[in-house]
Amino acid sequence: MNIFNLGGTSSAGRDSERATGPALCSRKGCRAGAQWQLLWNNPRIHTPDRRKVWLSCSEHRDWLEDYLQTRGLWKETLPFAANDATVNEAG
Repeated sequence: MNIFNLGGTSSAGRDSERATGPALCSRKGCRAGAQWQLLWNNPRIHTPDRRKVWLSCSEHRDWLEDYLQTRGLWKETLPFAANDATVNEAG
């Protein structure tokens, strides 16, 4: 018996499923497939060349861009394809 798995799949299991499953929108509660990648960084903690990535469906692209722009974090938005290398740099 594994006490860490009493509630079903562990969070580590969900993370590995998501990593190998379809790329989903980063908006909380959205399960739509990603169509855009929003590149951003926090200048207080990241070097200027560092890019973090949020994925977005078309419906939530404007909302997520506005969220990042309001905080001075947004850098650029690019179309997303499942084989994009930029996503692998997300951290």
